Amino acid sequence: MATTGPAAGRTTGGPAHGEGLRAYLGSFTTAGGHGITTAAVDPASGALTPLHSTDAVPNPSYLVPDPGGCRLYAVSETPHGAAAAFRLTPEGPVLLAPAVPVGGADPTHLTLTAGHLVTANYSSGGVSTLPVRDDGTLGGPARVLAHEGSGPRTDRQEGPHAHAVLPAPGGRWLLSVDLGTDSVRICTLDPADRTLTVRNETRLRPGSGPRHLAFHPRGDLVCVINELDPTVTLCRWDADRGTLTPLGETPLLTDGAAGNGPTYPSALAVSRDGRFAWAAHRGHDSIAVLSLDAGAGTAALVANVPCGGHWPRDLALHPDGCHLYAANERSGDVTWFTVDPETGVPARGGSVPVPAASCVVFV
Repeated sequence: MATTGPAAGRTTGGPAHGEGLRAYLGSFTTAGGHGITTAAVDPASGALTPLHSTDAVPNPSYLVPDPGGCRLYAVSETPHGAAAAFRLTPEGPVLLAPAVPVGGADPTHLTLTAGHLVTANYSSGGVSTLPVRDDGTLGGPARVLAHEGSGPRTDRQEGPHAHAVLPAPGGRWLLSVDLGTDSVRICTLDPADRTLTVRNETRLRPGSGPRHLAFHPRGDLVCVINELDPTVTLCRWDADRGTLTPLGETPLLTDGAAGNGPTYPSALAVSRDGRFAWAAHRGHDSIAVLSLDAGAGTAALVANVPCGGHWPRDLALHPDGCHLYAANERSGDVTWFTVDPETGVPARGGSVPVPAASCVVFV
């Protein structure tokens, strides 16, 4: 899923490497991935050139840079979940300290907010907070907010499965998306004791399985991608009250397009001008293009294009907004596209091998 916080808008390389924009590619080491791969980014074509990699922590499946572009944080998506801090150098990310347990199993996503690192722990169904020290290292022990509930899909929703966490614009609220309970929790964080408190919970359609979300650049509209049914739910966001109100769902495939096999939407990105959103489909192996009307709170499916590989787990938008990247986990590559500014439809530009690719971020 594309980040929407301060780091998402960077257009130049951070002070850590001073060599132009870099892409950092997360992967599953237990499936043959190299850990975190650093790649140079061609400013004109968006093409990636891998430079080096580090497997200092297992399964760094999701990454987030700090706003200054000097550090990178990663989950370690394992049954004994952890998170790690890296210093960015010209030779690649360097582990600052041993990974810190998050107190939950299989963290799939993380974010930075109010001086803390927050992870979404899929298998144990909760959200963890760790303090970020002045030197960038992570403190502990983690404080865990356990989710409760279940959904109608007994094969996937037997209990809570937190899948993503994202601060709302302004940093007052933190939203956690739970696939197992078909809901989005709106929380506040007390920096003094690291306590997360649920203030509101928005229930989505039973069995939809919400996975990730992204804010529209206007700040009052949220797109939620649903994994168990190929749809995106648009919601109106009220920052004063901390409430999320569903407006409607948009199918991500035309009738019959799924074919014989299942399809599991995974990640989405929203254009810088808010006119378009893109959603990745695992199984169908495509990228859905949506046209957004923020004022009306509606979305329309424009097209589906091949993702360039198999099982696209993540989508990321280049900071200039002109290029889109798909991390194709099972084919082991990252594909880049040039986005048509008028239609929003991406055209394939090329790809690089990245075994068990799971995430793309830029610094």
